[in-house]
Amino acid sequence: MGKSKGNKRGPKSKFKKEYINIAYKLSLLGKTDEQIADIIGIATSTFYEWLKKYPELSEATKEGKDIADANVAASLYERACGYSHAEEKIFNHNGKPLVVPTTKRYPPDTAAAFIWLKNRQGWSDKPVERDAGEEELEDDYVLSPDEGTPNDPVL
Repeated sequence: MGKSKGNKRGPKSKFKKEYINIAYKLSLLGKTDEQIADIIGIATSTFYEWLKKYPELSEATKEGKDIADANVAASLYERACGYSHAEEKIFNHNGKPLVVPTTKRYPPDTAAAFIWLKNRQGWSDKPVERDAGEEELEDDYVLSPDEGTPNDPVL
């Protein structure tokens, strides 16, 4: 008796429906595909095959990563612009604790602003290339025609 051409042989897939929710939650925590595969206990190549074979797994993993990325972008934005939050300070007043509500302020962070603008606006930290004999300006701004001038107010 010969084997039929359509009959696939090999080990049965270890995929379980609960891996969809596990992959989603791990993606929310910022885990990479390699880390997710390791936690589930499979080879990274197997995880990539599952992503192709099981659309629900692929969608859950992508959605978790998108949410995690959005959370990081929101935090980076807050660091870049500066932010504040409510907090309580505790003092010793005549031997008794005194709780005073305050507002903690964080100034804008130029490194975070640069990272944000580099990723969102295509800024570069590479020097501007000049043609031979081109005059160098004190403040070198590279703007496209629709970006206005360096002194335009930020809205």
